[in-house]
Amino acid sequence: MKDVTDTARIQAEIIQAFNFRHATKVFDPDRKISEGEFETILEAARLSPTSFGHEPFKILMIQSQEKRELFREFSWGANGMMNGTTGQLGTASHFGIIVVNTAEAMTAGSAYLQDFYRNVKQLPEDVIEIFNGAYGKFQSTDHKITTDREITDWAGKQAYIVLANMMTSAALMGIDSCPIEGFDMDRTTETLEKHFGIDSKHYKPAVMFAFGYRAADPQFPKTRRTMEDTVRWF
Repeated sequence: MKDVTDTARIQAEIIQAFNFRHATKVFDPDRKISEGEFETILEAARLSPTSFGHEPFKILMIQSQEKRELFREFSWGANGMMNGTTGQLGTASHFGIIVVNTAEAMTAGSAYLQDFYRNVKQLPEDVIEIFNGAYGKFQSTDHKITTDREITDWAGKQAYIVLANMMTSAALMGIDSCPIEGFDMDRTTETLEKHFGIDSKHYKPAVMFAFGYRAADPQFPKTRRTMEDTVRWF
């Protein structure tokens, strides 16, 4: 059982990690994250919560520089946001993309979900029936998520939970990170299908990410709204 000192220490470590974390544009290419540390980051991703526990994502780790360069032309957010720099693509210790399931898998009652309930969640048939009904109502009535785009966007929300937990875990270990949305969606999808064997009928890219160690400290201090502007109590 934690005592007051342990609780205060944990609180301080959490806030310190969030103050440490920033969107790192250029990493030190000579510093690599250890295998054990990155396994912890990936485990945080694997254990992350998702809506209905459906885990509608897959993480693609792209370590080959040759493979990374396939995204260079149309991923301005992974170029340090400036032309002519190697950015995250060229300097990150670890670079990847989270892809998410499309409507084919994530529509209530799909064959994919039935298999997932039985073999991953290991649910009995009567509970699976309950899940099908509850998730079907959630999609069709509660949130009105029915089109392919709407369901894919919903899956993308789950990917952001996953990535947030990865970045926080990294920051707690003194490892830098950057979430990256600055890329052409269609060309990324095409590249993943052509060069990585990712079937676009089943998966769509949601977000890129980079992890490593900063090449230099941030040029500007972290700015956020005040707590009073951020939170309202009722």
